[in-house]
Amino acid sequence: MGSDSGKKVDFRAIEATLEHDINESLPYLTSDEKSSTLREATDIIVSANTSEKPEQQQHQQQQQQQIVKPWVHFVAGGLGGMCGAICTSPFDVVKTRLQSSVFRDAYKSKATNINAFNVIGIHFKETCSILKGVYTTEGPRALFKGLGPNLVGVIPARSINFFTYGYSKDVIKQSSIFKGNESSLVHLLAGISAGFVTSTVTNPIWLVKTRLQLDRATSKVYKNSLDCFIKIVKNEGFLSLYRGLSASYLGSVESTLQWVLYEQMKIIINKRSIASKASGTRTKFDEVSDWFARSGSAGFAKFIASLITYPHEVIRTRLRQAPMSNNGKPKYTGLVQCFRLVVKEEGLASMYGGLTPHLMRTVPNSMIMFGTWELFTKALSKW
Repeated sequence: MGSDSGKKVDFRAIEATLEHDINESLPYLTSDEKSSTLREATDIIVSANTSEKPEQQQHQQQQQQQIVKPWVHFVAGGLGGMCGAICTSPFDVVKTRLQSSVFRDAYKSKATNINAFNVIGIHFKETCSILKGVYTTEGPRALFKGLGPNLVGVIPARSINFFTYGYSKDVIKQSSIFKGNESSLVHLLAGISAGFVTSTVTNPIWLVKTRLQLDRATSKVYKNSLDCFIKIVKNEGFLSLYRGLSASYLGSVESTLQWVLYEQMKIIINKRSIASKASGTRTKFDEVSDWFARSGSAGFAKFIASLITYPHEVIRTRLRQAPMSNNGKPKYTGLVQCFRLVVKEEGLASMYGGLTPHLMRTVPNSMIMFGTWELFTKALSKW
């Protein structure tokens, strides 16, 4: 019994010891102003990013700074589209005439050589010759025929396109599927969304523009854009304003492809920009050269996209032109039927009619439009 009593545990002493230890540890277990539990999320992110490379940190900061309000895209896109349309309007007139059947015989190409470079040279020469002929026979104003409805179409079209693309990209990127990560698939889905919305809203405007550009000076049918709109609705019905809409949807593939290519090239340019900032060698000249590089990327992306998807332009023009057959019925009734009939009557080469003036217009137009859009985006984002 004596030995057992010597081994008896003193619970009061243990309790006192535990209480003392708890009191000593309490300041470390509770949260104060500098503890991690009450720290701002941005502080945690910054501390976590200290292990990353400076280039990665700068790239993340640049992505955060590039977030732009949707209305800025809307306004800047419209202004960029307006500048591009005015500068390249004469080429648009030539392209539309070469795509149509009305002017096919008058502007029939002599480029039959299989040598691609010779064909390009002949097409360039013929395009300049057509510009000179239109200027001589119809006057300088004819080179800007259809510019009114073109601007009425371009400004909202580009505003809607840039707005929808930017907004769709942000929404898709922040979805549970992509979780904030930007990829080519995000650019593709955003481009499809922008193309669909833009084509649906602006198709009537483009139809009026096409009719005005195909209106001969010797036998004018339409006085102006409003007169053209009224006569189309009165004589052909309201739904005729959406002729060529299926081809326009098909044409949205071109703008989607351009967006994807442009975004990929812009990533390469931005990486080079980040590297120069990290090394501390970046100058004002580098900023200007990067702007030219991004504008050039837009033009190159448009060039590639146009070569791949150009036939839809011819089909769309023919559907909007709406010529009548010998029996008094519309010659072209749909997308597929129009394609088959044009290839049957005029050959597959006719699917690329007006390609040279089209490229001469769209490539510099894209460079001007995207370059102007970027400048206005930076300026308006400061407001």
